[in-house]
Amino acid sequence: MTERTPSFPTLLQRFFVDHLRQQRAVSACTVAAYRDTFKLLLAFAEKRIGKSPTDVTLPDLNADLILAFLDHLERERANSVRSRNARLSAIRVFLKYAAHEDLTALAVIERSLAVPQKRHDKPVLGYLTRPEVEAIINAPDPKTWAGRRDRALFAFLYNTGARVSEAIDLQVGRVILENAPVVHLLGKGRKRRSVPLWNETARTLKRWIQGLRDRRPDAYLFPNNQGGRLSRSSVRQRLDLAVDAACRDVPSLKVKAISPHTFRHTTAMHLLQSGVDLTVIALWLGHEDTSTTHIYMEADLAMKQEALSRLQPVNAPSARYRPPDQLMHFLQSL
Repeated sequence: MTERTPSFPTLLQRFFVDHLRQQRAVSACTVAAYRDTFKLLLAFAEKRIGKSPTDVTLPDLNADLILAFLDHLERERANSVRSRNARLSAIRVFLKYAAHEDLTALAVIERSLAVPQKRHDKPVLGYLTRPEVEAIINAPDPKTWAGRRDRALFAFLYNTGARVSEAIDLQVGRVILENAPVVHLLGKGRKRRSVPLWNETARTLKRWIQGLRDRRPDAYLFPNNQGGRLSRSSVRQRLDLAVDAACRDVPSLKVKAISPHTFRHTTAMHLLQSGVDLTVIALWLGHEDTSTTHIYMEADLAMKQEALSRLQPVNAPSARYRPPDQLMHFLQSL
């Protein structure tokens, strides 16, 4: 007796529960990104082909529907090309999984997988000078608890080049300040890496930890006022306040778009300009592929080219969402 081909709703649920969470053990952020992609796709498909999410079949996800969905994201939802490509990547991961589970839809899946990523201009990489970094780190008020935390956090971000998620999830027990100071970070895809700490950063963190109300190994190193996990938005707000204060002493900061991720770019650029090899920088930042780190080499060359050109003559309130469909309810619950 041949095994019955699983339905699309069954495949999608297995994809999230078994494939992503159990087999690949991806992060909650990745699950949320994929979930949001399929919520958008299924809502679009319902309007486009007139089928509720639970009635959609795998062959319905053909190349024409996917291209129309991507066009909808850009034109009607005003998504960037980068966001459009991220949604397409999530759909591709599902289709590759589905291809092993439903051979009857293989031809449709192959054509859908052929939908290309869209090329786009890459923005100029933003990073800070050493005086700008120092001004931001020293801007928070050291007389307040939040100010001392912000100083320690910004110094940590600059030293390690850590992602914001890595910093706000960091626990006290993962920071080693004796002998050779080092921090053990848990990055994307649950990958672990160790980053050395400069002596100045180690001293700053040591003073900060001594003043923490909760110094247990599993306590957050940079907590909020209640001792819980600091949110991304809070980090951004605190950074904005620090930049505004630093602008009084370093006016060049006024014309720069600065986010927590700017520290990461700045760390990489300063390491590169100090002569550190790209492969070491890739390890420092947790890049699996050194080609990702190559953007800093390109940015450094662009900076030098710009400096050279300057030497040339002038002439040269909504209601709570209630999913109307069982499959949409499943996605909402993830």
